[in-house]
Amino acid sequence: MNKKAQIGKWAPANVIFNCFNYIVLTVLTLLCLYPILHVIFASLSNPTELIAHQGLLFKPLGFTLSGYKLVFQDDSILLGFKNTILYVGLGTVLNMIMTIMGAYTLSRRDLMLKNAIMVIITITMFFGGGLIPWFLFMRQLGLYDNLWAMILPTALNTWNMIIMRTGFQALPYELEEAAVIDGASQGNILLNVILPLSKPVLAVIFLYYLVGNWNSWFNAMVLLEDRDKYPLQLLLKEILVMNDSSMSSVGSAGGVSINSVQGATAYRELVKYCITVIVTLPILCVYPFLQKYFVKGVFVGSIKG
Repeated sequence: MNKKAQIGKWAPANVIFNCFNYIVLTVLTLLCLYPILHVIFASLSNPTELIAHQGLLFKPLGFTLSGYKLVFQDDSILLGFKNTILYVGLGTVLNMIMTIMGAYTLSRRDLMLKNAIMVIITITMFFGGGLIPWFLFMRQLGLYDNLWAMILPTALNTWNMIIMRTGFQALPYELEEAAVIDGASQGNILLNVILPLSKPVLAVIFLYYLVGNWNSWFNAMVLLEDRDKYPLQLLLKEILVMNDSSMSSVGSAGGVSINSVQGATAYRELVKYCITVIVTLPILCVYPFLQKYFVKGVFVGSIKG
């Protein structure tokens, strides 16, 4: 049987099909990978050569780290980076606590009015009060231009809670019954039975929240007035979209004067790429550690509704 399988594997039709698949997947991989490489190469290029270059980049143009030096010398960028780490750290911890508590409660078989609660939660996923009422409500809560404006409004994502609830419900109920017989409380069941067996879904939800909080800029744009509270993503948006050139580090770097119009334009272009790499790199570093849980956890919501 194995011999027949080996012969069938090298049949002309299978060889052509496999070659076609490899070619298509290789092209798709390059299409996905090249934009990342382009940004990295541009961030390591000489700013004057970069701004004069047209077309694709396959290597740095005059290798230099002057762009990164300029970024890390800028007080506003460093402060934005610190703010982002603070918002992501506090926000993700609160997200996970709220989501775990909500999902565990909704996964209980004896929860009163369970269906009615699920209907109410589902409605909030499709209908909102609008931006202006939301903004006025945030002001009334004292969250305008406040640290917690970046944390509390997004403390719970209903879709993530439903996914986690589905993961909890997929666990054998007999494990909980055995824990109850042994005298375990609801808290002990959650901490010692449910969570250790739910690592895939926990890893996926954690990654969703981490990426969402890291990339968040809209709440900051609407609710934050003090520039010292801005996250790095909002500063990046200003540089990319609004062409903001108010870098506090003024002088010479890499042999190009930022005081000149041409030098300022060149370095502004270089800084865009450098900040993009800095913003993207942490998420790319975190993903490999969660990858083994990711595929299994993603399909949790499709197994049982």
